[in-house]
Amino acid sequence: MIVLQLVLYCALFTLMVKAAVGNNALNGLYFYPKPVQERVFELGLTDRGTVLRKRKGFMIPFFIVMGTALVMIIRVWNGIRTFREAYLQALLFLEVMNWYDGIVIDRIWVGHRRFWIIPGTEDIPFVQTWPQVLEKRGILTLVWLAGAALIAGIAVLL
Repeated sequence: MIVLQLVLYCALFTLMVKAAVGNNALNGLYFYPKPVQERVFELGLTDRGTVLRKRKGFMIPFFIVMGTALVMIIRVWNGIRTFREAYLQALLFLEVMNWYDGIVIDRIWVGHRRFWIIPGTEDIPFVQTWPQVLEKRGILTLVWLAGAALIAGIAVLL
């Protein structure tokens, strides 16, 4: 059952990213490295204010939806009532999501689809290298230790 839940959770993650970007990679410019963003600004394809608005317009609902979904999986679907169990499940889901994002979304989906190449930026690397993925995901692994405690706390208080 946990494997099915993890697949559904990662599918929700993917759907939210796709919905935010739609059919235009510029809608997700906030996901790109700074050099790509700067080039896009220089080319006049968009501006910093628009990117900041789109970032906030995605990140706030994203964290609310993903957090709520995880609390519901832990508390309602799995019926977890103790903090320890809720914490371990939250940590599992957040870490799987973390590494899914780095490997499946960043390296595979973004790295192998021409859709993500913004015209005029073809000469700038925009996909993280494996060492960058490992470093970023390693740091986020530590962040999710605290994030899992927050999710577990909410789940057991319901």
